[in-house]
Amino acid sequence: MNNAQQTARVGLFFILGLALTWVTFETLSGGTLFKNKGYTLVAGFESLKELKEGDEVRMAGVKIGSVEKTRLAGRRAEAVLRIDADAKIASDATASIVMAGLIGTNYIGIDLGTAGAAPLADGAEIQTRVTPDINTIMTEIGNLGQKLEGALSAFGTTLNGDGKGGGLFQKLDKIVTDNSDRVSTTMTNLQEITTKLNKGEGTLGKLINDPALHDELIAAVAEIKSTASQAKGFITDAQGIIAQVKSGQGALGTLVYDETMANNLRVTVTNIRSVSDKLAKGEGTLGKLINDDTLYNTAQSTLKKADRALDGLGDSGPITAVGIVANSLF
Repeated sequence: MNNAQQTARVGLFFILGLALTWVTFETLSGGTLFKNKGYTLVAGFESLKELKEGDEVRMAGVKIGSVEKTRLAGRRAEAVLRIDADAKIASDATASIVMAGLIGTNYIGIDLGTAGAAPLADGAEIQTRVTPDINTIMTEIGNLGQKLEGALSAFGTTLNGDGKGGGLFQKLDKIVTDNSDRVSTTMTNLQEITTKLNKGEGTLGKLINDPALHDELIAAVAEIKSTASQAKGFITDAQGIIAQVKSGQGALGTLVYDETMANNLRVTVTNIRSVSDKLAKGEGTLGKLINDDTLYNTAQSTLKKADRALDGLGDSGPITAVGIVANSLF
């Protein structure tokens, strides 16, 4: 083998080694060797939950970057995110650590935020929210199991007792045993009642078995409904009358709300009262006629004289009769 062939082989192996080295580096660096570096964002959490450098950053399920590094900053952990230059993240977007499966790696998930919001600048801090991971879920499940076990234990103690006192079953058994005679009597009474009902005895039995009584009850209910309807109509009419009175319509409304009519009524009542007072005091012709006995006696005497004069008319002529009557009266 000449020197030219050896040189060619060595050069070929060198080129293949460089290619293999480049492929390996591209694979390990996520294919970002010749890509735009983009910009960085800072996401702070209480715990990064197994998040590590190189884990993906996704928005709406699409990879837009990776975790550049992780660090402690005081009492919290921070993840520095390397975001692609063409990926714009809204200023109100929220980042969270998402578990990619029970055995998968975690990644940073970012929501889309509000449309039209200003994008985050290089080096800005993105809002974050805490999501439960598998460890938290398993811990909660363990706590739930303990609580469920305690509840079942307490339920079992309630049913079976705790050794110091009987449980629910024992108490129920004691109640049934102590009241067996009463229970038997009650069952017998119920059986007698149902038998009477089936035979149509008693008011309830007749109501159940007698169609005529049932029809009468239905008719009574119908009459009650009719009466209620009439009462409702009466109330409606009364309300209409009251409304008319309030609006000053009709004689009663005029009397209640017409001030002139009310004044006339007051004057009339006053006049009637005045007349009655005068009559009671014997004032005026009618008052004297009612209260003066002399006028009454005079009228009685005149009537008696007229009576005697009429008796004498039968025995006298016309002229004599006139003279008799005048003489009797005057």
